[in-house]
Amino acid sequence: MPFAGLEDRARVENEMPWEARDVPATLHQLLTRTATRFPGHKAMSYQLLSGPTDKAETLTWSQLLSKVNQTANLFRSLGIGENDVVAYVLPNTSETLITMLAGAVAGIVNPINPLLEPEQIAAILRETNAKVVVTLKPFPKTDIAQKVAEAVRHAPHVNTVLEVDLNRYLTPPKSWIVPLVRPKMADKEHLAHADYLSFNREMRKQPTELTFADSTGDRVACYFHTGGTTGMPKVAQHKYSGMIYNGWLGHTLLFNEEDTIMCPLPLFHVFACHVIVMAAVSSGAHVVFPTPAGYRGDGVFDNFWKLIERWKVTFIITVPTAISAKMQRPVDADISSVKTAFSGSAPLPVELFRRFEKATGVTIVEGYGLTEATCLVSCNPVDGEKKIGSIGIPFPYSDVKIIKGTPDGPVECAVDEIGEICISNPGVYAGNTYTEEDKNKDLYYYGTHLRTGDLGRFDADGYLWITGRAKDLIIRGGHNIDPAEIEEALLGHPAVAFAGAIGQPDAHAGEVPCAFVELVEGGKVTEAELLEHCKVHVHERAAHPKHMTILPELPKTAVGKVFKPDLRKNAITRVYNGALTEAGLAARVVSVIDDKKRGLVAQLAAHGATEDEVAKVLGAYTRPWEWAE
Repeated sequence: MPFAGLEDRARVENEMPWEARDVPATLHQLLTRTATRFPGHKAMSYQLLSGPTDKAETLTWSQLLSKVNQTANLFRSLGIGENDVVAYVLPNTSETLITMLAGAVAGIVNPINPLLEPEQIAAILRETNAKVVVTLKPFPKTDIAQKVAEAVRHAPHVNTVLEVDLNRYLTPPKSWIVPLVRPKMADKEHLAHADYLSFNREMRKQPTELTFADSTGDRVACYFHTGGTTGMPKVAQHKYSGMIYNGWLGHTLLFNEEDTIMCPLPLFHVFACHVIVMAAVSSGAHVVFPTPAGYRGDGVFDNFWKLIERWKVTFIITVPTAISAKMQRPVDADISSVKTAFSGSAPLPVELFRRFEKATGVTIVEGYGLTEATCLVSCNPVDGEKKIGSIGIPFPYSDVKIIKGTPDGPVECAVDEIGEICISNPGVYAGNTYTEEDKNKDLYYYGTHLRTGDLGRFDADGYLWITGRAKDLIIRGGHNIDPAEIEEALLGHPAVAFAGAIGQPDAHAGEVPCAFVELVEGGKVTEAELLEHCKVHVHERAAHPKHMTILPELPKTAVGKVFKPDLRKNAITRVYNGALTEAGLAARVVSVIDDKKRGLVAQLAAHGATEDEVAKVLGAYTRPWEWAE
């Protein structure tokens, strides 16, 4: 179905209300329907190594359904009911996808980022009361098994750990070597309350048809943690209806059973699980997962275009950091099968957009979603006008409002007026977004519209633009970082009186953490020493500040709160001037203004530099610039 603009969106909505759509009520019904329609079609392919001729495992829709049934039966045999939680801490593997689907069929599945530290993993396991954890068996060059073992020690409800052995994906002689070099775990008896079992061995014992009755209707089926940089992360609840809505959008507007989707994104994130996997489950499309670490895997970027040719990929799923890395490699394969590339998770710099289109002949479609809304909210129309920097138009059945709070209550904003982006759609579980009741307070306007914390506006054509964030999250390559953890670590240093952490512009990751401090009177410490202090006291590596600035006094509000807009202006000036200097240009940022439509905008003095020269350098960043008057 074409999706070219607001008229197509209205046409879809006018056909019937969402509640009248003929969609299955449960995930298992949806998966069974697709496996019945396309039993021999490829459902998913996975390769441990990134080479274009490396060993790959492919499952058809019929085979995937059988393995999901077996795994769901296994989970039920381990005491998982509809309200019980199966967590997985895994890189991408075939077993990860199977666990994600089977966990949501048998109970509630809880994907956890394997890059988190043990204490963070343990906090999530305790928050969700997980009973079963699926993770890796110890394997060379990864410490996931060791981290999970430590986390399980501090998660008293976990009674079973199912281990996935990556060695089965290797061929001799590598597969012979792994048992000789496999990391040794301490005696598992000290882990006390958890039984350790082989995932595949136990799964193969189960029947290929469900041994229990499927759910009778809609229910909570997934828990996704947001960020995880603090001791007790927020956990969002997702229902079948939200998952199926995301799948329906992908099937209706984008994919069919003839498509192949390249998805090197992690299966602990809603982008991969709900946007891509659910769209494939709905449509019968084929999804390819290259390497356990996806885009972070060895050789993935070097082999990326050859992998596109190998699998005859029609849709590329990507993020700005990955696009930047791809543009550092030549397009060295036949990629004529590709129709479109989709980019999400963070804003895409204009220069990067243009470079990608020029190098590949493929158009990028930018979209917007968030964990709290099960994911999809809007995108630039695939078949219509794409406004670079915009997050497009809302999808059918997504009601997006720009609202500002006033003493008299919420007020909807006019065209081009900035307010908070608020969403009501089938993916918003109004009143119950988070597992903790207290965290749902003041989270909705009108009792229906989720407050995203993102600031934005609608233009006259109905396109949505993000202009900033009401909440201070730092988004590094799509990964949410809570600045509070950085600030708390710095305030623990005896020489620090005040601290403010923000995201500074970064050409690769969109933004990276940086910090500003004001010292106590007589305090003696260097910026380098404070960076080292953060490496010890900030638990997540991604949250370690990349730059530290000691100021005589931090800017503050009238009530003494650190005023972060001024810190952001400082960082934009420093980063942009540094990039211009490195490029040999004399142009300089002379001020940063807060524009009502565009957010923070750098104003430059040319000093002999041309607009094209400056655009080539600063086009790699998401924050706009202009000439100073």
